[in-house]
Amino acid sequence: MARNNKTALGVLAILGSVVCLSACNSNDSDSASTTDVNKSVSAQVGPRPLFLVDQMQESELKTQLAQCESGPFYRTDFSIGHRGASMQFPEHTKEAYQAAIDSGAGIVECDVTFTNDKALVCRHSQCDLATTTNILAIPELANKCSVPFTPADVANGVSATATCCTSDISLAEFKTLTGKMDGFNPNATTVAEFMDGTPSWRTDLYAGSGTLMTHAESIELFKSAGVKMTPELKSASVSMPFDGFSQQDYAQKMLDEYTAAGVDA
Repeated sequence: MARNNKTALGVLAILGSVVCLSACNSNDSDSASTTDVNKSVSAQVGPRPLFLVDQMQESELKTQLAQCESGPFYRTDFSIGHRGASMQFPEHTKEAYQAAIDSGAGIVECDVTFTNDKALVCRHSQCDLATTTNILAIPELANKCSVPFTPADVANGVSATATCCTSDISLAEFKTLTGKMDGFNPNATTVAEFMDGTPSWRTDLYAGSGTLMTHAESIELFKSAGVKMTPELKSASVSMPFDGFSQQDYAQKMLDEYTAAGVDA
């Protein structure tokens, strides 16, 4: 039962990106009344949801989910692309955002943080670059990290570490990075081993070239796709004010970028 429930949650997390109006719901109007469904925008969920359904133990829930095989699927505000489609694509990248949009997310998120020249960029954490990008593979940028790579000392139970923040580098430097699947190898003795730590429940199949984005670029992408936006102003990992940049300045700059892009609150 535990495995069945765990798999069901995984399926629902993916099918939550869309609404199946013909097979999964007996009453289209009831479904539409509880969430904003855009029937004019179809979505493609790919093979993974039905693969997970097939792995479930026989149950009424499995039977109901299996009825979604043929869709049709539509975009819905019931789904939020949190970090984008980050189970399969490097999080907070253009590719992850687009995959979330294509699979039916009606709302997409940019977690907002800032670089050392106070440009706003999309990252889940201000200091996650060591595990979500290739920064450690670029010596001139790795040398700027708050905590440079330190290899593991397995014999003494010491894990490998590295902390690289967006505020360690400029916007221009940030834009040279490539996103990767979030993860690291705590037993690594080299940078290459440290970066080769994608958890088994993720995949590197689509992780060849994750395009990092500024906050303003994410707004334009979401506007062009016709989806809603749910920004999150991340807590700063550095002391504020940062080089004269206060928390109020930080928050106001985020709002100003929506205003400049003509986004209705």
